[in-house]
Amino acid sequence: MSDKNIHADFATAATPIGPFTAVVDADGAVLASGWTADAALLTGLIHASLRPSEVRQRDSLGAVTRAIADYHSGDLTAIDAIPVRQRSGEFLSHAWDVLRKVPAGEPVTYTEFAAVAGRPAATRAAANACARNAAALFVPCHRVVRIGGALGGFRWGLDAKRWLLAHERAE
Repeated sequence: MSDKNIHADFATAATPIGPFTAVVDADGAVLASGWTADAALLTGLIHASLRPSEVRQRDSLGAVTRAIADYHSGDLTAIDAIPVRQRSGEFLSHAWDVLRKVPAGEPVTYTEFAAVAGRPAATRAAANACARNAAALFVPCHRVVRIGGALGGFRWGLDAKRWLLAHERAE
């Protein structure tokens, strides 16, 4: 836990694949998000140096809540401009930036993701970047699949990952 008195807000929105909660900092950057109504679960995913000491529930997070609704309604680029704040080592931070550039409807394999992230031999490290991503949807780790198209893992369940990939393919 950080020594600072950091405040954050969260809101939960209904989506076709269940409740989606986002936790944002005072600047409106997403600290954590996912298909859950449990804000405490998400707060636990936030790096200790960014973790808020207080999290307040809101009805809406403005642009973030609009982007969640718009994405799920078919505007697949709605999430692109939303700022995200995650912290980790150099490779994970870079890998998360790379994930934000994977286009909707064009999933990549873990091997391709590792290569684009600058470590072609580090497929496991690339998979770890997906697994440790706290800002699901906004850092679209669901767009990374296994060679041959198998889904691989997803913190929010394979049914959610399958829906997201189909949603992006349909547009």
